[in-house]
Amino acid sequence: MSPEIEAAIRAHAVADYPRECCGLIINEGGREVYVRCRNVAATGRQGDHFVLSKADYFAAADRGELLALVHSHPDMPARPTQADRVSCEASGLTWFIVRVDGSEGSVETAEIEELAPSGYRAPLEGREFYHGVLDCYALVRDWFEQVRGITLPDFARRDNWWGDGSGEDLYMKHFRSAGFQPVELEDLRVGDCFLMQVRANVVNHAAVYVGDGKILHHLYGRPSRHDIYGGYWREVTRLVVRYSGS
Repeated sequence: MSPEIEAAIRAHAVADYPRECCGLIINEGGREVYVRCRNVAATGRQGDHFVLSKADYFAAADRGELLALVHSHPDMPARPTQADRVSCEASGLTWFIVRVDGSEGSVETAEIEELAPSGYRAPLEGREFYHGVLDCYALVRDWFEQVRGITLPDFARRDNWWGDGSGEDLYMKHFRSAGFQPVELEDLRVGDCFLMQVRANVVNHAAVYVGDGKILHHLYGRPSRHDIYGGYWREVTRLVVRYSGS
């Protein structure tokens, strides 16, 4: 990374603080350039994070070859999170993460860490929650890929889609197109999925049955975990579905 690129990244991190900044390093006509991008993430219960504007991404790609993605970690180490590692793998790009701290009106950057795709996969149990990257549906997808060798489709989903008044009902809308069909609870098998309604007006949570009366699931804002199926989880179950192929 050239001194000019580093200076541009640090200036962007300071300018966008306390929100995370995000940008791209591109090769434009044989010259490396840092392109500031917009963080279009909505602030909310999850706190600040970044969602790089699709329009800005494609505009940068039109200008030159994409070399790296950059974002900041406000008031926390530049050490990659599990979500960073998963997203880095999906992007296929090198990532640079810059720490930026603010106190008493002064905002300063610190270390910059580099992250490259390396085949990382988040653990099924104990993974961090990051909506759209590491959430209940991502856990279902990863279980099917790692245990069954089946790749389920992904679906775009905004944070709090189940409670923002939009009327979206994503699980009920998409479970058939993802290859699942309803089954009876009395015919339960490993790999069947419970579609649940947890403190919402629509089905907004999914769990995988892993046998021995246990489910694997990932609640909002908590680490993924195994739980005994019954009691509350049975009360909030609205449908049991089984993968039968797309």
